[in-house]
Amino acid sequence: MSEEMNLNEQQDFQEGSLVKGKVAQVDEKAVIVSIEGAPFDGVIPISELSSLHIEKASDVVNVGDELQLIITKVEDDNYVLSKRKVDAEDAWKELEEKFHSGEVFDAEVKDVVKGGLVVDLGVRGFVPASLVEDHFVESFDDYKGKTLAFKIVEMEKDKNRLILSHRAVVETEKASHKQTVLQTIQAGDVLKGKVQRIATFGAFVDLGGVDGLVHISQLSHNHVESVSEVVKEGQEVSVKVLSIDRDNERISLSIKETQPGPWDTIEEKAPIGSTLTGKVKRLVTYGAFVEVFPGVEGLVHISQISHSHIGTPHEVLKENEEVTVKVLDVNKAEKRLSLSIKELQEDTERKAIEKYELPEENSGFSISDVIGDKLKGFK
Repeated sequence: MSEEMNLNEQQDFQEGSLVKGKVAQVDEKAVIVSIEGAPFDGVIPISELSSLHIEKASDVVNVGDELQLIITKVEDDNYVLSKRKVDAEDAWKELEEKFHSGEVFDAEVKDVVKGGLVVDLGVRGFVPASLVEDHFVESFDDYKGKTLAFKIVEMEKDKNRLILSHRAVVETEKASHKQTVLQTIQAGDVLKGKVQRIATFGAFVDLGGVDGLVHISQLSHNHVESVSEVVKEGQEVSVKVLSIDRDNERISLSIKETQPGPWDTIEEKAPIGSTLTGKVKRLVTYGAFVEVFPGVEGLVHISQISHSHIGTPHEVLKENEEVTVKVLDVNKAEKRLSLSIKELQEDTERKAIEKYELPEENSGFSISDVIGDKLKGFK
């Protein structure tokens, strides 16, 4: 309260005097008040009841309420009073302290207006739409009646200007939480997260206040053409922390590392002696690399490509050609798979011989008939 208001001990009931009144009557647009020690009653216009717009005086006061008021005008045996100005004077002092200290406080949203929210703090506080949240909000209709945490960002008492921000509180809390997460997680940790954003080079995953990047090469053991083939925005995923750069707040993650690798069950998928179909991925001077499972390539050594002598694998094979191979050896630890094309050709010839049936005796000739003449030449 101002020094002028503190002079309410004097009972001359002039303009600017602070008085104590009791609500005697509540009309729709005004309130009649009996003033302690005064020769006649006073009236509080509805506009002087609150710093906010109100439709009915009964929304603010009731008969019998005792109020601190200031006389704004004396006319025709009547006092015009204001509750709003007394509330505002007290409020500004508290608000100035909050503003300079940067204090965060809770307050109820009293109204939603064009461009933002209105909060009653003894004076009218305004929250511009851009300072409500740290993300776009399509409609603020649901905010009326909500209690939110605010911080005063602008204050001009002489212009009755008070700007509040809930966004500043949210951003500060997130920044604090982000630092906590950065200091807590370690390389090698397996965490749950949500895909926040997709880019051509990978996916950003929210780990609960801090984002990490899963590079496209770390999405799957299989070759990935497009990030959206593997993950979608909003999807829950498990990730492994590959590295942390706390100074630059960068976290490298992997989804691939949380999934079984293509070599983990290779001994069951490709036992020695089994036959597989694959695609020639690369041709080198010493052989051909054939992909038999996604992420699993085996080597067909040049000596295992053909029965005929060849100078280079290019003479017999082409890249992307589909071939059938036989597994010669499996080394899970070293991720090595030895394959053969030639042995399948041998197997095919052997099976053909095994299927061959000799002619029956009653067919009119025998083995000796067939080779007899040849044997005579050795006599």
